[in-house]
Amino acid sequence: MTELMTQSIQDYLKHIYELNGQGGAASTNDIAARLNIAPASVTGMLQKLASSKPPLVVYKKHQGVTLTNNGEKAALEVIRHHRLLETFLVNTLGYSWDEVHCEADKLEHVISEDFEARMAAALGHPTRDPHGELIPTADLVMPADKSCPLASLRTDDIATVRRVSDDDPALLRHLHKIGVVPEVKITVTNYSEFDGNLTIKVEGQKSNLVLGIAVTSQVFVDK
Repeated sequence: MTELMTQSIQDYLKHIYELNGQGGAASTNDIAARLNIAPASVTGMLQKLASSKPPLVVYKKHQGVTLTNNGEKAALEVIRHHRLLETFLVNTLGYSWDEVHCEADKLEHVISEDFEARMAAALGHPTRDPHGELIPTADLVMPADKSCPLASLRTDDIATVRRVSDDDPALLRHLHKIGVVPEVKITVTNYSEFDGNLTIKVEGQKSNLVLGIAVTSQVFVDK
């Protein structure tokens, strides 16, 4: 959106957007943990982003940070690049869905808007990436997401998997192995109050699966 929009700034805005989506302002410590840098360095960058022209964030000490409209558009642009690239890598180049996150992280900052438009057209203007994450529209609007964590379901609930967290390649390989992937229908056959485990029936499979909270908190479904 601007010639001064460096890779570092794009990373900050993307992570702030994702943290804001989890509810409320993003804390300095949460941003530092995601970027693996010192909180003091984060504070300096947030002050810079808040004083830029136009401002990209609203930052209040000890109260966290939110994005301005300009900051949100910049974040959505990077997210759109990332998710289109993941789709391109899987659909066109034959990458598996556990391989593409890091590759897209590198490429999202360098592709042009013309490349983005051509890639989207070649892919048929997809609305979700290989992990089921929604892709922002070309005019940088994020579609509404009505999915809820699989962990929130209870016995006899029926749902369709919509998306899964893509941060952990090992989790993605496990989910692929057991068939818990986007667009698959599942039925909860039992819920354990003791440990939060869910027993589920995956459409087309004979055996039930028992999944713990480490997995069910990373899978999102529509009832």
